[in-house]
Amino acid sequence: MESTHLLGSSKKRVKIHPHTVTAKYATHTPYSPQPGVHTHFPQPGDEGYDDAPSFEDFGSFLEETSDKKRLTDGRKWPLTLFGSRDKDQDKAQKPQAGGAAAEAGEAKAAKGPGKGVGEQLASFGEASVSASRLTWVGLLGAALAHGCLIVLTRLASDRFSLGPLFLLLVRSIVQLLSVAVPLHRGENPFGPDGYRLRLLCYGIAYSLSLCCAYSSLTFVSPGDATTTWRLATTALSATLAFLLLEERLGLADGITLAAGLCGLGLVLLPNEDESNSDSPTDPVAFWRGAFGWSLSAVAGLWMALALVGYRSLKERVGVGTALFTISWTGCLLTPGALALLQEGWSWPMSAPAWALVLGLVACSVAAFLGMTHALTRLHPALVSASQSLEIPVAMVLHLAVLPSLPTAPEVVGNVMVLLSVVWLVAMKLLPSRGGGRRQREEYEEILDSPIK
Repeated sequence: MESTHLLGSSKKRVKIHPHTVTAKYATHTPYSPQPGVHTHFPQPGDEGYDDAPSFEDFGSFLEETSDKKRLTDGRKWPLTLFGSRDKDQDKAQKPQAGGAAAEAGEAKAAKGPGKGVGEQLASFGEASVSASRLTWVGLLGAALAHGCLIVLTRLASDRFSLGPLFLLLVRSIVQLLSVAVPLHRGENPFGPDGYRLRLLCYGIAYSLSLCCAYSSLTFVSPGDATTTWRLATTALSATLAFLLLEERLGLADGITLAAGLCGLGLVLLPNEDESNSDSPTDPVAFWRGAFGWSLSAVAGLWMALALVGYRSLKERVGVGTALFTISWTGCLLTPGALALLQEGWSWPMSAPAWALVLGLVACSVAAFLGMTHALTRLHPALVSASQSLEIPVAMVLHLAVLPSLPTAPEVVGNVMVLLSVVWLVAMKLLPSRGGGRRQREEYEEILDSPIK
């Protein structure tokens, strides 16, 4: 490999040699060698000059160690639901017969015609987009499950007199079965060493959020409590992620989140009967409502802390372990909330009641899995903002089950929430072609550069 050095005004072409001694170059002109500093480079005809590696050898070395080969090898391992397969385990299962000849054949097949960097980059991009689509499908499914959860909780309270905290306790007890997931994988259900305290804090924050949110249903309507909870969670998760994890939101994401929050604010506007009422307000009713709204806001704070907490543990704690953590912490905290609020116990006495409870548990598990898996790839505020879709879903299901006409602000607010979530998903799954082409060209320049 040849390089050109400018010493003063003269040019000198030298060949890099393995035995070259580091040289000092003067910063002024003319150049005068300093005593004790060796500045001689091997020249043609000198001893050992022909032992220096040629440009072709250096190029083959780069070919074997660059990201091109890594990309080619990486394409052999398909993505699983929650990550990539273990390459070492799969490699250990391969027969070792053939030795170097088989490896050489595989390398030639990978470097065959049509397997250049461009196609490898395209394949890598397709895998990334596929994983993103899976993540957003899970998020939207979680939002749908959350919407069903709201309606099922209201039905259980109105038709079967089942308290919200009792439903939360049953849900936590049934979810204890998730301990089978970490045990099957050979993991500690209480988290890896060094991370158990942080995992415990995550479980307590999540369970406290659920306890506050379900307790608020006793004092305010389910729609208002859920909307306040989601609004506080989205706003506070963006703030806490920036303060605790230093994760910022882009300008487009911030505008989309602001539009969604405005839509949630419109849903919370009081209707005409409440705003134009001339009758004196009952102090007891007023303070009960204020306490319920405060519980919803506190629930949003705890949920934001939980989302940010799991975001920091995403590489150490699996989704199954996280589900078991919120289950056993919920079993400990929910009875305390039941005793504090003195909510009565009312067991399901019919098959439809038990079916409704089991459906509620299934929806809660599905919502948790979709949302928690998305936290491994997305900003906590984006995850919470996508769950705002539960408000329009709950409104539509509520109209189908318990007919009641929504107000104009509720309709406008739900439409704004729906549009903001759709726009957010479109931005993440449909990037601009110019940006993708520019990133691809920059990556090709990096791979083709001799400087690694």
